[in-house]
Amino acid sequence: MTPKRHLTDRTLKALAPAKPGELYEIRDSIVPGFRVRVNDERDPSRPGKAGHISGVMYARFPGSSAPTRRALGRYGELTLEQLRDKAAQWRKLIDKGIDPAVEEERARLAEQRKRANTFAAVAEDFIRDKASTERAGRAVTGDIRREFIAVWGNRPIAEITPHDVRAVIKTVTARGTLYQAHNLLTTVKRLFGWAIDQHVYGLESSPCDRLKRKSIVAPKTPRSRIFTDREWRAFWNATAATPYAFGPLFRMLALTGQRRSEVAEARWREIDLAARLWSIPATRMKSAAAHVVPLTDEVIGILESLPRFDGGDYVFTSTHGRKPISSFSRAKRALDSKMLAELGELPPYVLHDVRRSMRTGLSALPVPDLIRELVIGHTKPGLHKIYDQHAYVDEKRHALELWWARLQAIVEPPPDNIVAMKRVAG
Repeated sequence: MTPKRHLTDRTLKALAPAKPGELYEIRDSIVPGFRVRVNDERDPSRPGKAGHISGVMYARFPGSSAPTRRALGRYGELTLEQLRDKAAQWRKLIDKGIDPAVEEERARLAEQRKRANTFAAVAEDFIRDKASTERAGRAVTGDIRREFIAVWGNRPIAEITPHDVRAVIKTVTARGTLYQAHNLLTTVKRLFGWAIDQHVYGLESSPCDRLKRKSIVAPKTPRSRIFTDREWRAFWNATAATPYAFGPLFRMLALTGQRRSEVAEARWREIDLAARLWSIPATRMKSAAAHVVPLTDEVIGILESLPRFDGGDYVFTSTHGRKPISSFSRAKRALDSKMLAELGELPPYVLHDVRRSMRTGLSALPVPDLIRELVIGHTKPGLHKIYDQHAYVDEKRHALELWWARLQAIVEPPPDNIVAMKRVAG
C-alpha cells in the first residue's frame, strides 16, 4: 500500500531515488489524492538523493470509471506549496463534477483571448466601426491613438483600471488643455461602452463606470475669447507669412467662419468656383445638415492660388491630395510665434476663437441675426428648419461680403498720411 506522510520540503529533499527501472509514490496527509512520485533518476549534486520528484493527482476524474493518475508538475519547477494548492483546486473541481483538464483548457483559452484583446486591438476596432464614420472621426481617431493606445496599447483591455483612466486624464489636464481632457474622457467612456456592447472582448464592466467627471477634471467654463483689432492684424500678417497649406487655411477660417475640420477637410469636388459656392455635405457638418457657403472675391482668390494634386482632391493637404492636412498644434505654435513678435504679448487662444471672433464681428454689421447664424453653419431655430427651406444664399453672400470689408478695414488700414475728403455741398 502506498505510504502516507505529512509532506514537507525537508521530507522531499531527503528522499532516495527508486530502484533502477522502478518508481514509488508517497501520499500526502493533507490533500486527499495528492501524491509525489519518485523515479530512479539520481541527483548528481547530492549523492544518494532523488533527482526527479513530481506531483500527481490520484482520483476518479469525471467521465472515468476507475481512479487514474494525472501529473501536476515537477517538484523544483513548482514548489511543494504550489503543487499542493493545485491538487486542492483539482479536488474541488472533481467534487463538483468538473474535469480539471477541461477547466484548465477553458482558462487557457480565456487567457489567450484576453491577451489577444489588447486595448490597441479593441480601440482600432472601435475606430473602424464608429469613429471613422463620424464627422469628428479624424480628431477622435488621433486622440485615441495619441493619448490612449500610446500608453495602454499592448495591455489586455480587461486589465485597464479606473486609476489608469484617471492618470491619462490628469496628465492631459496638467498640460493646460482642459477642454481636451473633457473630450478624452467622453471618448474613452464611449470606447469602453461600445466594447462591452460587442460581447466579444471578455469585457463585462467599464473602468469609467464609477469615475465622476468632476472628481478628475475641472468643470469647463464657456469660452469668450475674441480677437481685438490689433490681434486681427497680427493674425492676418502672420498668415501671410505662413506658406501652404496652413497659411491659406487659417485665412479661410477668418473669412468664412466655418469650423476647423470643415475647412481642413474641404474637397475640390465640394467647390464650384464658377458658381462661387462651397457645398459642405451633411456628413461633415456638426448639425448633420448640408451647408452652402457663398465664396467672396477674397476667398475665390485664395482658392485659385492653391495647388492641385493628382493623388486626391483634398484642398489642404500634405499628401498630394490623398488625405487632409493635420499637425495643427505645430502650425499654430508657429503662427502664435509670429503674432507674438508683432504684438509683444498674446493672451492664449485656440483656433475656434477665430470663428467666435468672426461671428462677433458679424454682429457689428447690418445683418439679421438669423443670417449671422446661418453663415457659420448653425441650423435655423425651432420650426424654421422644418417649414423654411429657403437657402438664404444671397443673404449669406451679402453678409460675408460685408464681413470681408470690415475685416479688410481692420487688417489693411489706410496709411496715416491719407486724409478722407469731405463732400462739400454745392
